[in-house]
Amino acid sequence: MKNLDPISHVMTANVLTVSIDQKLSTVRKMMAENPIHHIPVVNDRKLVGLISATDMLKLNIASAETSTKSIDELIDQQYTIEQVMQKNLVTINIRDSMRKAAHILSNGLFHSLPVIDDDRSLIGIITSTDLIRYLAKSY
Repeated sequence: MKNLDPISHVMTANVLTVSIDQKLSTVRKMMAENPIHHIPVVNDRKLVGLISATDMLKLNIASAETSTKSIDELIDQQYTIEQVMQKNLVTINIRDSMRKAAHILSNGLFHSLPVIDDDRSLIGIITSTDLIRYLAKSY
């Protein structure tokens, strides 16, 4: 792996996103229907938050213990995207290297980095799995 390669070599550019005004059931369905574990929350392409599969799992467990309604009904009645999303995100700039992404991901308690430009517009996402796949292809 060339650790100074730009993250654009590894990141996912066509990222599925949601906005704050959408329902959490939309997030759950997106994760169920696609091989993804992180969904950025945007407002006019500006990154405002992130919801992970772990965040959703916590809601599903809490909701399932208290009712006979469907998970989608429960989470939409009890929570909003804004309440669940992570707001204080660690991000990476599109100009940064894979070395920097690997360093951040290896030292954090998270597995994804939203990739942004200088205006905080979402450009893509890079995950620890993306880095492992790139490393595996290099050897």
